[in-house]
Amino acid sequence: MAMVRRLLLAAGIVAALVAPALAQAPQIAVAASVKTAMDDLVVAFRQATGQEVSVVYGASGNFTRQIRQGAPFQLFLSADEGFIFQLADAGLAADRGAVYAEGQLALFVPNGSSLKADAALADLRAGLRDGRVTRFAIASPEHAPYGRAAEQVLKGQGLWEPLQGRLAIGEDIAQALRFATTGSAQGGLVASSLVLAPQVRALGSFALVPAEWHLPLRQRMALLKTAGPVARDFYAYLGSPAARVIFRRHGFLIAGEQS
Repeated sequence: MAMVRRLLLAAGIVAALVAPALAQAPQIAVAASVKTAMDDLVVAFRQATGQEVSVVYGASGNFTRQIRQGAPFQLFLSADEGFIFQLADAGLAADRGAVYAEGQLALFVPNGSSLKADAALADLRAGLRDGRVTRFAIASPEHAPYGRAAEQVLKGQGLWEPLQGRLAIGEDIAQALRFATTGSAQGGLVASSLVLAPQVRALGSFALVPAEWHLPLRQRMALLKTAGPVARDFYAYLGSPAARVIFRRHGFLIAGEQS
């Protein structure tokens, strides 16, 4: 019985030490397209510094609205630098931040789909003509930069109008990918950073869409006015050579570097 009491006391001490550290972990708002890279970056940051951050994933446009409404984020990694500029102009960000990566758009097609993954979108065009494509996934152009890029691509290729009534629109790029991987759609335009994950690659095939078909997906981050020391350390880490290696591994381009 004495041994049990000692074990409970030890557990209580550990919990008392750990709980404040977790409670103090700054909340970081991160675009859904960055999830696979960010999961690795958080671990690498913890190993390098012993510090923790708490990450929330979602659509960049929704985060911008939430931050304007007082959400307690200390750092924001947007999939579109325009949202960072909006927050800076509103006096909510410490400055106009920095570009941490540039994203790429990919056509993803799940296993068993009647659609083929080709960069020219030729089979998507044919599938719309012959009726093979009944549902096609993209993220919301209103809230998600990758959704806006997808809209630009489809309009530029004359596919936007034929797809009306057949679009499965996700709130963010992660939900659009779920539509494309679960059979809810024959395919979709999604972030290459997400389809490169081994668990996603096993579910289908993909082709990178020509970057010149849409405006650059310049992904920018900024500290918010409420940022504390841990958030500032994490911001600095995300610009380090070690972090750039992780971003590249997950399919992002780095400013000034060749793809």
